[in-house]
Amino acid sequence: MISSVELFVGLRYLRAKRRTRFVSFITLISLLGIALGVAALIVILSVMNGFEGELRSRLLSMSAHGYVTGARQVTEDWRSLVDDVVAEPGIEAAAPFVEMEGMIQSGRALEAVLVHGVDPELEQRLSGALINMLEGNLDVLQPGERSIILGRLLALDLGVRIGDGVVLLIPRPVGDGTLEPTLERFVLRGVFEAGFQDHDGLLALVNAREAATIMGFGDEMSAVRFRAQDVMQAPLLARRIAERLGGDIVSSDWTVENASYFRAIRIEKMMMSLILSLIIGVAAFNIVASLVMVVTDKTNDIAVLRTLGMKSTGVVRVFFVQGAVIGWVGVFIGVLLGVVLALNVPVIVPFLEQVLGFQIMPGDVYYVTRIPSELEAADVATISIAAFVLTSLATLYPARRAALVNPAVALRYE
Repeated sequence: MISSVELFVGLRYLRAKRRTRFVSFITLISLLGIALGVAALIVILSVMNGFEGELRSRLLSMSAHGYVTGARQVTEDWRSLVDDVVAEPGIEAAAPFVEMEGMIQSGRALEAVLVHGVDPELEQRLSGALINMLEGNLDVLQPGERSIILGRLLALDLGVRIGDGVVLLIPRPVGDGTLEPTLERFVLRGVFEAGFQDHDGLLALVNAREAATIMGFGDEMSAVRFRAQDVMQAPLLARRIAERLGGDIVSSDWTVENASYFRAIRIEKMMMSLILSLIIGVAAFNIVASLVMVVTDKTNDIAVLRTLGMKSTGVVRVFFVQGAVIGWVGVFIGVLLGVVLALNVPVIVPFLEQVLGFQIMPGDVYYVTRIPSELEAADVATISIAAFVLTSLATLYPARRAALVNPAVALRYE
C-alpha cells in the first residue's frame, strides 16, 4: 500500500527544477508518445472495424446470413423447409434458391457467371430492401419470362443494356454423373450494384423455377437461405435449425462462406496493432530513461530518505508513483483523444480532403468512397489495459535501482 509520504515525494519529483529541465522534457515526450500511440491504436482499429462492417454489409446485400439444404445439396420439400426455418426464433425471413455456375455470352463477349435462381416474392422479403437496383426490380423475374438481372460490372463487360439478349451456358448434371452443356437464352431486365466486385462482376439472378428446370431439379431447389434479425447470431441459428430438423439437413452461415475475407481483415488489424504498439513501446523506454536520470539526480535525496527510516520498498513505491503518473496520464489523454477522433472520422476526413485538395479514396478507384469508423468498447478497454500494464512495468527497473542506493556511500562526501 502506498503511503501519503511516498505519494507526496513521488509527485514532488515530477516538478522540474532548473537543473532537471532536460529530464522533465524527456518525461513530457514520454507522456505525449504514450498518448499518441494509444490514440492512433484506437483510431486505426475503429477504422478497420468500420471497413469490416462495410465489407459485411456489402457481402450480405446479395446473399443471406445462412442456408440449410439436404445432404445431396438439394431440398425436395422446400416449401415446408422454408416454414420450418422461419419458425426458428430470431429468423426474419427465408427463401429458396438454385445455384448454377457457367458462362454468359453476348455477341463475342464471354464471361464467367454465378447464377442464383430466386423466387421474386420470397426473395423480396429476404433481401429486397438491401439490393441496390440501378434498373428494374426483382418482380421482373417471373416464371416463363426468361428475365435475368446482372451485376453492373458484368453487364458492362458484356456490353448489354436493358432489353438485350444474353445466352447462358450451364453444365447440367445427367444420370450417369457426367455434365451436359445447356444453352439458354435470357433477356436483361435489371441491373444491380452491390459495391463488391465478386457480386457486381460475377453474379446474375434468374427465376428459381427456370433455374431448377435448367438443372433438371424438377420441383427441387439447391437450398433455403435465411436472414437473421441479428447477423452475429446467424451461426448459432444455423446450428439450431440443423439440430432441430435432424435427418440429412446440413447448414452453413456467412462466417463460413466468407471466412477468407474476414480472416484477411483480422490479420491486417493484428499487424496494424503490432506496428502502432511500437509507439507505446518507445514511449515506455523513454519513461525508463527519464526515471533512471531522476534516480541518478536524486541519489542524495534517496540516501536521506533511507537514513530517516524509509525502507527500500518505500523507495520503490516513490518512483513507481512518478512513472505510473506519467504513463497513466498519457494513457488517459490518449484514450480521450482517440475516442473523440474515432467518433468524428466521417467529419474530420472530408475536412482534411477539402484543406489538402485531394480525395483520399476516389470513387473511380475504390468501392468505398468514405472512411468508415466503428468504435468498440472492447478495443478501447484492451488498449487501455495493455498500455497501463506496459507503462507500469517500465517503472520497475528504475525503482529497483533507486532502492539499491547505499545511503552511506551516497552521503560520504556530503
